[in-house]
Amino acid sequence: MSEIEISEIQRPDPGLCAALSRIGSAVVAGALYRMGIRNAAICGPRPMTPGACVAGPALTLQFMPKREDLYGDSEYAEPEKQLHRHALYRAKPGDVVVVDARANMRSGVFGEMMLTFLKGRGGAGIVVDGCIRDFAAARTLGLGLWLRGTTPNFHTQTDLMPFAVNVPVACGDALVLPGDIVVADDDGAIVVPASRASAVVADAGEHAEWEDFSRLRLSQGGDLRVYYPLSDQGRREYEAWKAAQVHGQKPRAVRRRRR
Repeated sequence: MSEIEISEIQRPDPGLCAALSRIGSAVVAGALYRMGIRNAAICGPRPMTPGACVAGPALTLQFMPKREDLYGDSEYAEPEKQLHRHALYRAKPGDVVVVDARANMRSGVFGEMMLTFLKGRGGAGIVVDGCIRDFAAARTLGLGLWLRGTTPNFHTQTDLMPFAVNVPVACGDALVLPGDIVVADDDGAIVVPASRASAVVADAGEHAEWEDFSRLRLSQGGDLRVYYPLSDQGRREYEAWKAAQVHGQKPRAVRRRRR
């Protein structure tokens, strides 16, 4: 069989991925919105491994409607022609496999064995606009799983076939390019264009910091109108609080005003 040619992705600085993971999908979504990117959230796939939080470059896999002259019915026939395997062959530590499975709820694009291989390669997780099978075992592997659902069927048992690897895909109505950074946690998954990742970290990091301050003040009984979003007064207090963190001073509790 001739060698299948698949493009390699350009992976970002791991430090950017680590920073985005700490920030989280919700704050990242806000930063992207402020940059004019309105459709970054992947809609449909749900978090299926509570507490998992990943941020890593996207390996993309595209499924298409099955046509029998191009793809047979057997699960194990000519396995090296099965392109969903080739997506996993290219996985490196921290990668996230993103699958456009056409929101199909009948075909399980991966099962336990394939996902065990991905975990062994150091993969961080998968985002599938469709289903997997062997879920009971898959959820114990330590991979983050964002899925539309589960099914007992294997990948070509019904009406899909894997068609392309590391091409632009539409996953949950969001465009994902190979090498984009996917940030996924209990709020869902979001796509950060690789070219915007540094700017997102800078914007979202500052936003997350003032939210830490606001959260502290609100937990101490502070006024929502002052601390979320920050009013002029709240902003002055935040700047003083931030300066105190730099100099190792303990922040003071907010004083409740008498009414």
